[in-house]
Amino acid sequence: MSQFSTTLLLQTKTVAIRDIVCDGGCRHKGDEECAHKTSLVYPYRGVFMRHVGRNDTVAEANQMLFFNADQGYRISHPIEGGDACIDLAIDETMLEELAPKDQVQPGAAFSFRRQRRRIDPRAQALVALLRHGLRRNVAETLEAETLALTLVRRSLGERTSHAAGASAGRQKLVDRAKLVLSSDLARRWTLSEIASEVGVSPVYLTQVFQQVEATPLYRYQLRLRLARALDLLGQYEDLTALGLDLGFSSHSHFSASFKQSFGQTPAEFQRSARLRRKS
Repeated sequence: MSQFSTTLLLQTKTVAIRDIVCDGGCRHKGDEECAHKTSLVYPYRGVFMRHVGRNDTVAEANQMLFFNADQGYRISHPIEGGDACIDLAIDETMLEELAPKDQVQPGAAFSFRRQRRRIDPRAQALVALLRHGLRRNVAETLEAETLALTLVRRSLGERTSHAAGASAGRQKLVDRAKLVLSSDLARRWTLSEIASEVGVSPVYLTQVFQQVEATPLYRYQLRLRLARALDLLGQYEDLTALGLDLGFSSHSHFSASFKQSFGQTPAEFQRSARLRRKS
């Protein structure tokens, strides 16, 4: 049975933000749970799978998941290490205003059509800023509320997020590849190794992954590593060590990749998130 902890980071009329950490002890599907309120969940560490009926979703740091009110689901942890995520419950009136109509189910009760959307690096950075700021009590309420609404707007935008569309077979193939990548973020995988683990040819894997996720496999792995860096920046003073621990070939490689994705170097992000004093 998995053990988890929930920390309420912010509670206002606009948004409730919770930090949820799970040890991932339950490898198989757990008992059915039910969300009492529609929320947007942003994994930032580790990986888990969410099962809604016959629909399975790999939840990792490149994704945002919709948890619709009164919708049953189950959770499993195919990979050891547990997971952590930020749960945003936005006031429903505001959520209806933020959500594009084509992403919402028709009917009296508000709910989202899909199970997930892939978010962009700037949304990942907003997740980190929110969590670090609230965890360290350095983000004021108005700042946190504004960041949360900006995050939701970006997560639902057609130009800043991506809704995967694919056959069940292709989606399962891509999900297997995601689990392989997530099993060891620091490993310098080769295409042949991943394809072998998944059970298809390298050519077919790259084609299907690109079609389903609208991004190359290597870039998807890079973004998983960088999302982990966002999570760990508060724990490292030696940023060279952080980059090497995540599988980057050098500090310059890590710093350049980080800046290209988030618009700041790791050191600059540390300062902007108030994880380190200005020098």
